[in-house]
Amino acid sequence: MTNTPQASSDRKGLVEVFTGDGRGKTSAALGVILRALGHDFRVCIIHFMKGNYPYGEQKTLARLPNVTLAVFGRESFVDPHNVKEEDRREARRALNAAREAMLSGNYDLVVLDEVNVASAWGLVGLDDVLKLVEDKPENVELILTGRYADKKLIELADLVTEMVAIKHPFDKGIKARPGLDY
Repeated sequence: MTNTPQASSDRKGLVEVFTGDGRGKTSAALGVILRALGHDFRVCIIHFMKGNYPYGEQKTLARLPNVTLAVFGRESFVDPHNVKEEDRREARRALNAAREAMLSGNYDLVVLDEVNVASAWGLVGLDDVLKLVEDKPENVELILTGRYADKKLIELADLVTEMVAIKHPFDKGIKARPGLDY
């Protein structure tokens, strides 16, 4: 049995959205990435608003074959009530990189991590995100993650999963833990 993926030109790529206020949106995308890599897919991951923060998944992904990883944003978190021009600039750079990767013919799967938040907070325009989705080549799988996915994006997507927060350790004052939460 071969691990070679179906020829890219023959495969129908879908648009997947992982959203909601619960934990697991990026983790769900990482699960799809892992599955895709097991079939020798070529993957590009664009991280919006994640700067140089020490996310464990970035360290691991950077070591894997067939993975291109691009990280955009400042190291500090974006304040949605005080968005800085640098945050907008970085998000635009991320969206441009995502478009370039998606249209390049070099990738079977392109992931835009936290793009929904970037759009909801006005770092990139919703119309620009929708245009990117509409321009997706037939054979590319596209995943968009983050809270606040717009209804227009949800309508356009083929698969939408909403993570719902039922209970979270943060509510008990437990801080994010390296290796498990980031």
